[in-house]
Amino acid sequence: MPEEEFFNDGRTNIADYDNPAYTADDSDDPITTPGDSVIDQFLADLFRDNADTMDIVIMLTLLGFVPSLLVMMTGFTRIVIVLSFIRNAMGTNNMPPNMVIIGLALFLTFLVMAPAFSQIEENALTPYLEGTIDMPEAIENAMEPLQAFMLRNTYSDDLVMFWSYAEPDEAVAGKEVADAPMHVLIPAFLVSEMKNAFILGFFIYIPFIVMDMVVASTLMSMGMMMLPPVMISLPFKVLLFVSVNGWELVIGTLLDSFH
Repeated sequence: MPEEEFFNDGRTNIADYDNPAYTADDSDDPITTPGDSVIDQFLADLFRDNADTMDIVIMLTLLGFVPSLLVMMTGFTRIVIVLSFIRNAMGTNNMPPNMVIIGLALFLTFLVMAPAFSQIEENALTPYLEGTIDMPEAIENAMEPLQAFMLRNTYSDDLVMFWSYAEPDEAVAGKEVADAPMHVLIPAFLVSEMKNAFILGFFIYIPFIVMDMVVASTLMSMGMMMLPPVMISLPFKVLLFVSVNGWELVIGTLLDSFH
């Protein structure tokens, strides 16, 4: 009795595979198509019809510049410098730690920039995700509240200095402040922020320097010239700062300094 083998497609003999008249019916085989993943759906919603490689590269590049934009175009610079001045003036070395200072500066920056961020969401991000505006228009709408914030907190002398360096004086003379390009406004804003931060830092340093001088004079009058005045004055400076509610005073003054 010949040996037979049974196959899934109905052919019962190996010789049937060599017979051209025999065709297997593969219509019952399931055809599977991969569905859209969560990432593909997110990219499709974000970029819509423009979800190609270049758009993804541009988006990843912009995400890499987010920390720099946070420093350059918001009040983060002024806030973190003033908080660092407090730590240096008190002489507490690494207390509070850098992570605490950066975290507090970030949340204060979000608080200061909340109106601008709300305008960006309303006029740029939401219309772009809904498809009513394209990416260039969304970027332009997003820059308007940031530009207005920087103009309010930039000294005119700094703006004129950078603008005169970028363009001839004759071209700058007849223009309005609002017409300043971003490559001129951003460095002028940063210089103004550092200037404001150093002014606040000067006033923060004064009471602590006075306390150091009083402690140093007291130790010298007692003949303790080899004892470091900074080490003795540190607990008194901490006590003074806490007793007058220094954090509330400094942070309140810092927030009020923004326009």
